Amino acid sequence: MNRTRRLRKSENIRRLVQETKLSIDDLIYPLFIEEGTGIEKEIVSMPGINRFSLDTISKELDEVIALDIPAVLLFGIPKDKDDVGTSTWDDNGIIQQAVRFIKENYPSLYVITDVCFCEYTSHGHCGIIHDNDVVNDSTLVNIGKQAISHAKAGADMIAPSGMMDGTVAMVRESLDNTGFADIPIMAYSVKYSSSYYGPFRDAADSAPSFGDRRTYQMDAANRDEAIRKATFDDQEGADILMVKPALSYLDIVRDLKNNFDRPIACYNVSGEYAMIKAAAEKGWIDGEKVMMETLLSMKRAGANIIITYFAKEVAKLLK
Repeated sequence: MNRTRRLRKSENIRRLVQETKLSIDDLIYPLFIEEGTGIEKEIVSMPGINRFSLDTISKELDEVIALDIPAVLLFGIPKDKDDVGTSTWDDNGIIQQAVRFIKENYPSLYVITDVCFCEYTSHGHCGIIHDNDVVNDSTLVNIGKQAISHAKAGADMIAPSGMMDGTVAMVRESLDNTGFADIPIMAYSVKYSSSYYGPFRDAADSAPSFGDRRTYQMDAANRDEAIRKATFDDQEGADILMVKPALSYLDIVRDLKNNFDRPIACYNVSGEYAMIKAAAEKGWIDGEKVMMETLLSMKRAGANIIITYFAKEVAKLLK
């Protein structure tokens, strides 16, 4: 009789034969930075996650460094918004200020910036609006300006998330033509129009004021399209390909892992985080164990990198 249980008899043998291991080195921690002073407020739908202003964020960054988390992904919440998000390429915008602050005070931390417009536009969509839809090619011009501004501020990596066709090509060309050819791009290659983003929209004040984002984010029913979209980003110069959300799209993570010779990232999004937190608070699940099992499933599916709001909690368990 075949007896696979022989290799499960003790903790030590299970450790020796474990096929997938989760590491602090896999983690990117998202941060929400709000323009202003004295701001440190918890996001109600994301317990344990806060918005910070630059004068209050040092405590959070000190903890990130102490836990040896290698990278952060920055999202900005500006004081003022307009219909095209001009503050995104303002060299004194909130993200630009944040990048300079972190690179000056925490030089060892790897800083990735989200390049998009939904947090910065008065309408909450990811670009220039015409006839109640985002105009693709005009928005690309502004994406290029935003990427250059982030690079000038000192960003280590650019992560464009708006899902405009041709985004990666525009960002790569913009960076290359302004002396930033060495800055990599983490592309939101496969970003679905998902109901799991709800708490993030509370966190970043980014809910659309009309309609939804289904004309530019992917249909949750589509699998083959993910390969086509990732292929375009790969050809246009992306260095890392991302799937967002993660948990309901692990088949897509594996598809990308099988089809591309590039690092694969996935985003363990706000709704996934909130569900575990809420169920744990009710006592319905062991939150810590479910958290670790969930992230391990993403790694097992093929993700090299996991963007997660659980990063600090995971790092404390893994240290």
